[in-house]
Amino acid sequence: MRFFRLLKIISIAFRFGLDDFALSHSRLRMLRALVKSLTFWRKLHQPRGERLRLALEALGPIFVKFGQMLSTRRDLLPMDVADELAKLQDQVPPFASKLATAELERVYGKPVSEVFFEFNTQPIASASVAQVHFAVLQDGTEVAVKILRPGIAPVITHDVALMDTGAWLAEALWSDGKRLKLREVVSEFARHLDDELDLIREASNCSQLRRNFLDSKLLFVPEVYWDYCHSSVMVMERVHGTPISHTDELRGQGVDIPLLARMGVEIFFTQVFRDGYFHADMHPGNIFVGEDSQYVAVDFGIMGTLSDEDKNYLAQNFLSFFRRDYRGVAQAHVEAGWAPINTRVDDFEAAIRAVCEPIFDKPLKEISFGRVLLRLFQASRQFNVEIQPQLVLLQKTLLNIEGLGRDLDPDLDLWKTAKPFLETWMSEQIGFRGFTSRMEKEAPNWAMIFPQFPRLIHQSLTNNRAHELEKRMIDLLAEEKRQSRWLAMIAILLTALLLWQVLR
Repeated sequence: MRFFRLLKIISIAFRFGLDDFALSHSRLRMLRALVKSLTFWRKLHQPRGERLRLALEALGPIFVKFGQMLSTRRDLLPMDVADELAKLQDQVPPFASKLATAELERVYGKPVSEVFFEFNTQPIASASVAQVHFAVLQDGTEVAVKILRPGIAPVITHDVALMDTGAWLAEALWSDGKRLKLREVVSEFARHLDDELDLIREASNCSQLRRNFLDSKLLFVPEVYWDYCHSSVMVMERVHGTPISHTDELRGQGVDIPLLARMGVEIFFTQVFRDGYFHADMHPGNIFVGEDSQYVAVDFGIMGTLSDEDKNYLAQNFLSFFRRDYRGVAQAHVEAGWAPINTRVDDFEAAIRAVCEPIFDKPLKEISFGRVLLRLFQASRQFNVEIQPQLVLLQKTLLNIEGLGRDLDPDLDLWKTAKPFLETWMSEQIGFRGFTSRMEKEAPNWAMIFPQFPRLIHQSLTNNRAHELEKRMIDLLAEEKRQSRWLAMIAILLTALLLWQVLR
């Protein structure tokens, strides 16, 4: 099955002329004329960006998601390619409306007209694993109904299996494969894809994020209507807003675009460091701007979580970067176990400084994070730094945020925007406020444990006494055995001596 899927991938890539991308590399350019002469019968009328988009759509949801991520990195892609890939965010071809209504009737066990007062059979948005229809409940509430694509699970299973095989080959044949933990990365990606295929899980993600930002002026998260939710259907409050990518329309509405860009950075760091729970698919197709310039989030299929240890480690690294404390960054990698314990911190510090120092005090439009990431990769390879699979989603989200910030305000200073927030968070974790906060958090546990202290102390003393008595008994028995052996040996010697005297 994997072999046939691989053949399909190769055939689709060839059909849409994606070999042009590979042949544009300087080392392969000499083969361009040969390939064209062998494929003279192939007619490629569309521009290269459109052909790439069509190929990704034909390959399926995993490849569509890859294209979505690439579309946010306009600093790495030619403009024509980035513009075409941006269409993958919410313009994936929809599946037939009759399939949507058939799925709803299967889930609810009755006609759609008895469930909804009104249901629009024309989808408002179509993504890689599901599509969305507007509807009205019987009580007049406007809702959005998300329906899973029929038959999508087997396709994803096959593609993930193929990716796993590719990761296995890379680990076996590529010197950096094991260090990058490619199979673990694929496994993490597959786990989140499984989550996307269960819309009940997505509804719970939405509900959790809504609670986290319920009283916030930064981000609005729609309400979930649980009575209508199913593993393949999710019904939530209909939101109104302007897609964040429509900057000209937002300016016409009087929205402060630079402020909007800074708000996006603050939302990201709030989710990561305050909650340890973040929206991990923040491409422009999933973000709208409400009438009050508030961010509005949709599509909660991929969410990331961080432990307290991860948050502390990341905060220390971010602050060290912002303060240009490269030794702190290097030391944090060693202490966290990401770099080998025998790493020379001075050399690691110098390598990090060489990568990061040139980018400070520059606006985003003058920074190529693609080159920065490439040089960091080279430095990490030199020092055998291990990639942490649990942070892959965070890295992806950070790239999305950077791409979004670049589109909104190329002059945004990411460092100055994030540094005060991180410093406040660190003071709350490490200073007196952090101490009192942790005491308040642990107070319920102490209230339960404190009344049990006398009983616990008594049990401990009793157990200790019993343990000591047991140890003494074992020692006495051992001593007795030891003495018995000595007595036996003396008896044998005396017997032998007696016999020797008699026989003599």
